[in-house]
Amino acid sequence: MTVWNIDASHTNVGFSVKHMMISKVKGSFSGFTGAIEGDPENLETANVSFTVDMNTIHTSNEDRDNHLRSADFFDTETFPEMTFVSTKIEKTDDDEYDLTGDLTIKGVTKQVTFEVEYEGKGVNPWGQEVVAFSAEGKIDRKEFGLTWNQALETGGFLVGDTIKISIELEANPAQEG
Repeated sequence: MTVWNIDASHTNVGFSVKHMMISKVKGSFSGFTGAIEGDPENLETANVSFTVDMNTIHTSNEDRDNHLRSADFFDTETFPEMTFVSTKIEKTDDDEYDLTGDLTIKGVTKQVTFEVEYEGKGVNPWGQEVVAFSAEGKIDRKEFGLTWNQALETGGFLVGDTIKISIELEANPAQEG
């Protein structure tokens, strides 16, 4: 069975969340590893795993990033990683799948499903095969113990509960030896 490693330099792990109930704040993580074990052109029999370094969060605001790393949110000192391990993959259409697995954030594991699209296969300028995927999903942050919030004078809360996750990734076959 072929192992395809995530190419971090050509992958983006991003998220968005409502801010003050009216706008969205977007962010990303720059440190992660992952692998697809199996045939990327037929994910139904594959195993997918992903690990994100929570200390690499970036929202274009250093104070907010530091707050997100604190015990109020991710508590990266105690829980430095977020992980995902697939448990079931179902084909839903040509090149489209529902990827279900165990997502662990801050020591809490919940089953989540991502909608995945196989974007294709090619050969890079150095002669190496490359596959690409897009994935989208959403979680309720409170289910993972991410409950910090602040009430607004005008009603509502500072941070929304639903986190939208989007991943654009490339992967290359693992090198033998």
